[in-house]
Amino acid sequence: MIIRRQYALAGTDREVSPENGNWVSRRLLLHSDGMDFSLHDTVIHAGTTTFMWYKHHVEAVYCVGGEGELEDLETGEVHQITDGTMYALNSNERHRLSARTDMRMVCVFSPPLTGQEVHDEEGVYPLIHTT
Repeated sequence: MIIRRQYALAGTDREVSPENGNWVSRRLLLHSDGMDFSLHDTVIHAGTTTFMWYKHHVEAVYCVGGEGELEDLETGEVHQITDGTMYALNSNERHRLSARTDMRMVCVFSPPLTGQEVHDEEGVYPLIHTT
């Protein structure tokens, strides 16, 4: 059994933020925990826009606070994201997330992340092969 508290991850290697400072993610479960998915508590900072494309992963996101806008860059569809909204990127959609307020998101990735991934120039998390 694994018990972990989000606030205890602050300042550890399980707290990850990109150089641009758009978000901070506390990674509650990672590949090293032996699960088939990873679980993250992520804050997207107000006034930021992040381009993402999980070409190697599928992701489900549950917004538990704040508001913003999600644009599917494949179709042009725009969705309002508020507290209580879930979205799943089940077809590796390229997307843009713009936060009007700080947004707190619970994110699940499969395959699980190792913990230090940040988006590359295409918005992609690399697929890190582990043994």
